[in-house]
Amino acid sequence: MEFENADLLIVGASVLGLLFSWSQYRIIALTTISPEPTTENSSLVSLDRKVTTQLFEVYSAISEGANTFLNAEYQICGVFVVGFAILLFCLISTATTIEDGIFTTVAFVTGAVTSMISGYIGMKVAVFSNARTTKAAAQNTRNESAQYKAAFNMAFRAGSCMGFCLCSIGLLVLWVLLKIFATYFDVDDYDVMMDCISGYGLGGSCIAMFGRVGGGIYTKAADVGADLVGKCDLGIPEDDPRNPATIADNVGDNVGDVAGMGADLFESYVGSVIAAVTLATTDAEKALPFWLSGAGILCSILGYFFVSTSESGGGWNTNLGSLMFALEKGMYSAGILFLCCAALCCWLLGSEDEGLWGNLACIIIGLIAGMLIGKVTEYFTSFDFAPVKSITNRGKTGPATVIIQGIGVGMISCAPPVIILVATILACAEVNGNYGVAIAAVGMLATLGITLATDAYGPVADNAGGLAEMDPTIPEEVRSKTDALDALGNTTAATGKGFAIGSAVLTSLSLLAAFKNQANLSDGDLNVGDPVVLSGLLFGAMLPYMFAALTMISVGKAAAEIILEVRRQFREVPGLKEALLKASSGIHIPEGEDV
Repeated sequence: MEFENADLLIVGASVLGLLFSWSQYRIIALTTISPEPTTENSSLVSLDRKVTTQLFEVYSAISEGANTFLNAEYQICGVFVVGFAILLFCLISTATTIEDGIFTTVAFVTGAVTSMISGYIGMKVAVFSNARTTKAAAQNTRNESAQYKAAFNMAFRAGSCMGFCLCSIGLLVLWVLLKIFATYFDVDDYDVMMDCISGYGLGGSCIAMFGRVGGGIYTKAADVGADLVGKCDLGIPEDDPRNPATIADNVGDNVGDVAGMGADLFESYVGSVIAAVTLATTDAEKALPFWLSGAGILCSILGYFFVSTSESGGGWNTNLGSLMFALEKGMYSAGILFLCCAALCCWLLGSEDEGLWGNLACIIIGLIAGMLIGKVTEYFTSFDFAPVKSITNRGKTGPATVIIQGIGVGMISCAPPVIILVATILACAEVNGNYGVAIAAVGMLATLGITLATDAYGPVADNAGGLAEMDPTIPEEVRSKTDALDALGNTTAATGKGFAIGSAVLTSLSLLAAFKNQANLSDGDLNVGDPVVLSGLLFGAMLPYMFAALTMISVGKAAAEIILEVRRQFREVPGLKEALLKASSGIHIPEGEDV
């Protein structure tokens, strides 16, 4: 149970990641959005006072909405965590000992709280950065390339804050928890200690469920409701300031795609490390996942500095591949650096365990698999490639053929990632069994810092585009820059989802293998021909459809409520539509006419 020389690497990398995240936040904060005159550097003040004031008003509304939703969600999460912690303590104390119940419960609550903190920080930074990204796009109006570059850097810095903060906090808290537990458990009780530590991953999983489902329902309901009532009822474009539901739409981008995604990947990140350590049979294998995670944070920080762009951003009429490569340079650079560090870790730890070189092969396979899944997702979601273009072409014959083509393309898009994952699992299992699969998941997620930075970039860019559309005083050329940011953000968000799903498959398989070992189940106990096993398999296959149906129904109900509320406001509030029309045109509304 001895993790040699790991303290300095893990604690140092985690602290450095937190400091780097804080430094990015401070750079973002140099650009202020305030209705009052500021003492900003003159180079940062090139916007008209009226523009800044309107940006601040919309930004404040989005910030208030995001805070309100996340506070309400976390109150429900808190009640659930307390209730489930009591149940967990009772079950484990009854089955084993009271001490094991206490340690598992402490780990569970710690994991849940850490996940909530990570998601909350990510949401706050994303909301803090959206209007600043719009303002950055509006500066240096004589240099289009500088405009796009400034806005791009602002959005990516916001994503970096969340990515590095989540990885650093998750790894540091897990390591501290492990060191505390190790002072109580003897070397012979290593398996019992890891059973208790697994509660940390369980806590993260519970919050991921709330964040993904609750935040996802909100964001999609707001998106659907705002688009339908705006485009169908009012005949106005997306993010038009005349649509009262646009604020809810922009709030949803933050609480669903930032806080929800963060909680989801937090669970996979810590779960992969816990599964690998649980399945390890030697001290070197137990230390390797922590060494890799610490090295991954350092490599992600270095990879950040490879992200750059010289594009000018041409709205939706742009080459998305060239914009995407600006982000991919950072991910690929971090991946190459990480492979070098992984080889070094295996060499340092493998002096007495030659089997670690086989694990290096699994790490390489896992990292490459993650990158391939990202590229496949980009292919199916970028408007540079055939799948999206085929959906566009079906629009010539009406909405029905668009829906049919879209569903078909979506179904086909599942095939390549599954093939990649199957090949990854079989190859890693052949090299080093279940531990090989677990360490491949660690390798895939080790550079999560920069991967999550590119994913969280998307909602910030989306919000920036919405703010530019809602402020009528912002020129059209600025909106073309934010449209290019938004187009790239849609692809990075989809890539992040694909990456999350792929890593979750490897992590879940590793956790199942760890459960099998801890429960002392033989292969015969998991025979598919056994009626009990087959029944469980069928029941499990049904659950995704049931949960998908429940979430879709919930989205439909919430979207309908939004549509009905907007219609009620226009019907019952005298002069609302006229006032919104004046406001969207930049016309001042007297205080007596402001409804």
